[in-house]
Amino acid sequence: MNLIASVDNNWGIGYKGRLLCRIPEDMRWFKEHTTGKVVVMGRATLESLPGSRPLAERVNIVISADANFFAPGCTVVRTPEELLEVLEQFDTNDIYVIGGASVYAMMMPYCHYAYITKIDHQFPADRHLANLDNQPGWELISVSEDKHHEDICFRHCIYKNAISPEEEE
Repeated sequence: MNLIASVDNNWGIGYKGRLLCRIPEDMRWFKEHTTGKVVVMGRATLESLPGSRPLAERVNIVISADANFFAPGCTVVRTPEELLEVLEQFDTNDIYVIGGASVYAMMMPYCHYAYITKIDHQFPADRHLANLDNQPGWELISVSEDKHHEDICFRHCIYKNAISPEEEE
């Protein structure tokens, strides 16, 4: 299983239900990694997508404890246990956790790789991802060259979780 996110210098990922910024090249990177795959998200992340609609050309799985929540075009699960059960039918390499903060925190121990766009800027943020540079078992294995969008520098980083469930088998 994989995790994919964009973070600022403080590992912020969002503010008031929105991404901290939109970088076209990062959006392409996200699309390249997730198209044709399974994306796992929370209800608020789904609602933050354009038109609150599922991402095209992907299997969209949404976790929400709200028994009345329904999302056309998505598989909705209510508990972490139900989510893990549903995910068993897919190749673990094809699963991408895409947010939000609570879903990242819940699923991080199950993720083998994290695809992180590090944005060299500090934004106002009210949602954060755990700093993988300080998380036991996570190792930075790849960093792209610096890239630029307007006045913002960013790079694509890949982390590997040495203690994820796949490694323990």
